[in-house]
Amino acid sequence: MKPLRKAIGFSVLLLLLFMSACGGGAPAATEAPSSQDYSYESPAATEAPAMEEPAAEAPASSPQQQNGQQPPSNNEPYDMFFEDYGVNPSIDTEDDNLSTFALDVDTGSYTVMRNYLQDGNLPPQDSVRVEEYVNYFDHGYALPPPHQAFGISIDGGPSPFTETERYDMLRIGIQGYEVADEDRKDAALTFVIDVSGSMDMDNRLGLVKRSLELLVEQLHRNDTVSIVVYGSEARVVLEPTPGSDSGRILDAIYSLQPEGATNAEAGLRLGYGMAMEAFNRDGINRVILCSDGVANVGLTGPDAILGEVSHYVEEGITLTTIGFGMDNYNDTLMEQLADNGDGFYAYVDDVDEARKLFIDEITGTLQTIALDAKVQVDFNPQVVMRYRLVGYENRAVADDEFRDNTVDAGEIGAGHSVTALYEVKLYPEARGRIATVLMRWEDPDTHQVVEISKDYDTSQISSDFRETDPYFQRAVVVAEFAEILKGSYWAEESSMDDVYDEARRIADYLYRDDVMDEFVDLVREARRLLD
Repeated sequence: MKPLRKAIGFSVLLLLLFMSACGGGAPAATEAPSSQDYSYESPAATEAPAMEEPAAEAPASSPQQQNGQQPPSNNEPYDMFFEDYGVNPSIDTEDDNLSTFALDVDTGSYTVMRNYLQDGNLPPQDSVRVEEYVNYFDHGYALPPPHQAFGISIDGGPSPFTETERYDMLRIGIQGYEVADEDRKDAALTFVIDVSGSMDMDNRLGLVKRSLELLVEQLHRNDTVSIVVYGSEARVVLEPTPGSDSGRILDAIYSLQPEGATNAEAGLRLGYGMAMEAFNRDGINRVILCSDGVANVGLTGPDAILGEVSHYVEEGITLTTIGFGMDNYNDTLMEQLADNGDGFYAYVDDVDEARKLFIDEITGTLQTIALDAKVQVDFNPQVVMRYRLVGYENRAVADDEFRDNTVDAGEIGAGHSVTALYEVKLYPEARGRIATVLMRWEDPDTHQVVEISKDYDTSQISSDFRETDPYFQRAVVVAEFAEILKGSYWAEESSMDDVYDEARRIADYLYRDDVMDEFVDLVREARRLLD
């Protein structure tokens, strides 16, 4: 069942968090403060969703942390926790013509990379999740027709990065309907903020405070904000307060000061309890965790608290995790907590990123329009010889679970788009249907499960990469950039020089696109560091 699966996922993840903070050793159990009686049984082990073909596994932490090394003497971040999910294989359609995965709107991997490069360092290969690089960018998809929640876009053309034989790239885009800010539901927001000593930096707690200031400016009168902080212990800083009382909310934000160790367990426990107290049955209910993702005290009865968290998820309280800071940062925990909490993960490295999240995309940040969203691509074995899904390695769903409504998948916010790229090898001279793309999700208001589909034909694929949509070209180039940084086997025929040349050319199409201009600068820096 879905509640059991979520409870187990959370249990493993929090165990990882606390073990990482202790240097991998077994943490000592201590009694966590609690005003409630949590009497859940420890869930039995269950099997994770199967991939179509297993990907390579790797440790979930940095080499320095694994080897017990001291922080490096240069400015390279240390004790950064990432997990390598491997690289998807190329699959022959005669063996398996179906590719199924959960949709993902996370972008944290891209902004982590940006922080590394802007500080003069290459990001660790394990930190790269290709789909998060691709989904950081706007793709220019048309909005779905009126009274339709989502639209599917498909386009394609030859890859500019393969030399020995021709491969085509397919871009599959899912675009959700937009909700005007004045039309979004009222929101009950509970912020769970890490104020431990490790957050005592301007780019951590200082940036959290500036980010929340931006959010307060976007609140509706009937929204509510609660604030829970945790250091050595958790405590309530702000009871549920209406958005109309912005002065009181800002005073609470300004009062935040670093204190003590890091008891994330107590913070999450108290935060979810506060979210239930502020619960808006007809509105948005979201817990927002702001942290560097690392804890060092409070590992007490994880199965009990995670059983309670699972209950909250089923009640309709979603979890967004927002990462701050470098050094001793746990990307793995922050990303997967959000996945299991029916929310999304973002990493904020500067005020501009906070503005993007809390001003430019505020409605999509808060209001969910699809639960458990999945895609299945049915490739035509008569036309497609083989295919490879680029990224989404930790989002795999078994093909026979596509129509299983108990399987946890991805959540999508209002106005959000999601993009997936496939590398495909077509049979020479083959004509006809390349693939059928199916999308399935649950409406969060009616709880009705909806499925839509769209076909794509060989007559629609371009024969010249440079004649395709510039947004398609950018997606392919961004993915190649990510695969090179990841050390992917599939990027061995290309180089960062190739990516840089293509990125500069595309930037000329996308005139005055600040995000694209910044990307060109990042590619230039990566090329320098790789030389």
